Order: sequence, then C-alpha cells, then structure tokens
Amino acid sequence: MATSYKTPNVYIEEISKLPPSVAGVSTGIPAFLGYTEKAENDDGEDLTNVPTRITSLLEYETFFGLAKPTVIAVITNGADEIISIRVTEPKFLMYYALQMFFNNGGGACYIVSVGPDDGTKAKADFDNGLAALKKEDEPTLILLSDAANLDDDSNTTDYYDLCVAALDQCKTLQDRFAVFDVVQFKKDSRDDAETFRSAVSSEYLNYGAAYYPYLQTSLNYYYTDDSVTVNGAALETIKDTKGALYNGIKSEISKKRIILPPSSAIAGVYARVDRDRGVWKAPANVSLASVTVPTVKITNEDQEDLNVDATAGKSINAIRYFTGKGVLVWGARTLAGNDNEWRYVPVRRLFIYVEESVQQATEFAIFEPNVTVTWLKVKSMIESFLEGLWRQGALAGSTAEQAFFVNVGLGVTMSSQDILEGRMNVEIGLAAVRPAEFIILKFSHKLQEA
Repeated sequence: MATSYKTPNVYIEEISKLPPSVAGVSTGIPAFLGYTEKAENDDGEDLTNVPTRITSLLEYETFFGLAKPTVIAVITNGADEIISIRVTEPKFLMYYALQMFFNNGGGACYIVSVGPDDGTKAKADFDNGLAALKKEDEPTLILLSDAANLDDDSNTTDYYDLCVAALDQCKTLQDRFAVFDVVQFKKDSRDDAETFRSAVSSEYLNYGAAYYPYLQTSLNYYYTDDSVTVNGAALETIKDTKGALYNGIKSEISKKRIILPPSSAIAGVYARVDRDRGVWKAPANVSLASVTVPTVKITNEDQEDLNVDATAGKSINAIRYFTGKGVLVWGARTLAGNDNEWRYVPVRRLFIYVEESVQQATEFAIFEPNVTVTWLKVKSMIESFLEGLWRQGALAGSTAEQAFFVNVGLGVTMSSQDILEGRMNVEIGLAAVRPAEFIILKFSHKLQEA
C-alpha cells in the first residue's frame, strides 16, 4: 500500500526491480556415525548423539579424541631379536575414517558419536545416531564406516539393516545420499557382492551407492606403550633398560598399515570433485590418496558382475589398481543400476542439489498472493539459477531451452481449484549430463582409392 503523504516535502522510494535469487546449497558434507574416545565440547557438554560440525582433524581430536589404542603383541627371542608382531585389528574406525576423508580432499563434515569406543558395538546405537541425524539439515551424505564390522560373520545383517534405514532417511528427507561399504567376509568379489545384494532391500536404491573392496592404506595404527606387550610385558617396561629393542619395536610397528572400508575415502573424493568440478561430475576415474592397493584385485571380468546386476540392479562400484595410475575409483553407479533415470551418482546428486536449493529459495513466496506477479518472480528466479548451471556444464543442450524448462501459471500447471486450495504448482525439467561410462572406438580398414 502506498505511503500516505501529508507534509509537503521531497520523498524517496526505492523500487525493487531485480527478482530474488537461488543460492546453491552445500554439497559433499558427510555425516560420520560411529564410536569415539570421548564426546564433549569446550564447555564439557555431552555430544553423544549430537550431530557436530567440524572442519579439520584437529577439531575432531578436540571434541572426540583419538583412536582406541591398538593392541599389539611382540614376541622376541633370548637375543632380543623380534620374531613376530601380531596386531589385533581395531573394531572402532572413526578416527581412521576421518583421516582418510581429509586426506582425500574432504572439508566440512558432521560427527555423530553414538557412544564411547570402550565396549561392544550394537545396532541400536547407530539407530539412535540416525534418528539424531534426521533432525540436521546441512549434511548431504551418510557414512556408516564404523558400522561395517558390526557383523562378525556373513550370517548376521545388522550392518545392512542400517544401510536400509539410511536409504529410507535419504528418501524421506530428499536432501542427502548414502555411501556404503560392501563388507568383505570372504574377500571374493562375487560372494561378497551376493551377500550385500541379498541383505539390502530394493527400496529407494537411487539414494545410495556401494563401493568394493577394502583398502590397504598408508595410515599407521594408533597405539600407546601400554597397548603393546613384549613377551607378555608392557612395552614401557623395557624403555630404559633395552633402548635398542624398544626403538626397534617401534620402528617395526610403524611399518604396519591399517586396512579400512572405502566409504570414508570416497566421501573425500565426493567433496573434492564437487569443489573442483561440480556435483554433476562423476566421482570416478579419480585417484585415492593414502592408499597403496585394494585388498582384492578386481579384473574386468570381476567388475562385470559388480557393475551390472541383472536380477535387482544393485550395482557395486569397483576400486581398482592400474599400473602407472595408482588406485582409482572405477565406477559411478547408484544402487539402482538398472534404472535409466537414476543409474548414475552425479545425476541423482545433481537433482538433490537443485531440489534443495530451489526449495529453500522459493520459501519467500509462501503466503504471497497467488497471482501472475508472484509466478513470474518464482519462474525468473529458478530460470536464472538453472541457466547458470547450464553455462557451467551441469545440463545438456546447445541452448538453455534444450537444457531445462520452468512452467508455472493458471491453465499451465494450476487449475482454478488449485488456487482456491492455496497451491502454486511449479514444474521444472532438467536435462542432466550423464557420464560417458563406456567409450567405444570403432576401427575399420579404409580401401585404397588411388
């Protein structure tokens, strides 16, 4: 309503001509669920099941501590020569997972501590963590790395039940994507893949991706002198009396490297590719840092069975070693591998990104008059955002009209009844770019012409 002028004077009114804009939401922000040494902030408040945002490994150590010291048994002979070193593989992997995430390009992330790392693991702890995470808006990836060894053998399905719950949360909220590990029970790609496919239901598969196999990393085990025994006695006891043996043992332990599930490194790759190229670029044909070799050598024939699942479409992305190139992520499929719409990870994640960004930007129109002026503001705002994505290479098409469309209006997307019921329907179509998964080069003989 115009201002009522009563006093003679010169008045200034600023008229807004520019439409509101869409600000792209953050991507590649994972939430790690697992057990930690501690869980408290600077004020001493308990952070158990409280999603906490961090941006560095130092912050993690401040709030959540270090890894649980690894139990290591050293056997020597009477001449103080090392005969064997036996490392008990750690069951609590959160600290190592965060190292892999940051080493592979990760940035901001959330930590959901489901309890202290001084007892046994339980599925109920992770259920509580997922419930807490559901209330947090910013995370865009769900990581269950620390739950991968929740099952002691392939006869239990607690971990895969959690995968199903994570997929359900992704579908419900429609603002996040799950990255899963295929647990290595037998270190045979076909058997492990079959166990995974049989245990994970076929619902909401386009909201998750699975990776195989585990990775031999270059990370050292975290240990203390108290967690290392030498012929049954603590390592600390020989520090002053047998200095050479003490230093020799520490040197040999430093050569041991931990094996980890791949999802935390993959989350780092997601974050790095999103930052450098965009969420529409497939996080594949990318090398992994702090990895020496996959624990299972996957051949082309092996990957055929992983990549394509004719029965249920549950594709599994392989991680492979290539001579001269190192360890590469060699797959970019969602678990909905037989779905032409949602087969590829970047397509699904691009839609999540656009949907969440547009949803937040259009909140200004709630309770605005449901008339042409409002429709034009919404339409131009969304079109401007999508044109920017198209110019960056996120959408396919030689023109903007080929890349996307935005429709809104009476007789176009709404009926008179829709307006009476307070609905403003906006239809958006995207021609998402898809990765070139198979490069086919066709050669033939050209006959001599002269």
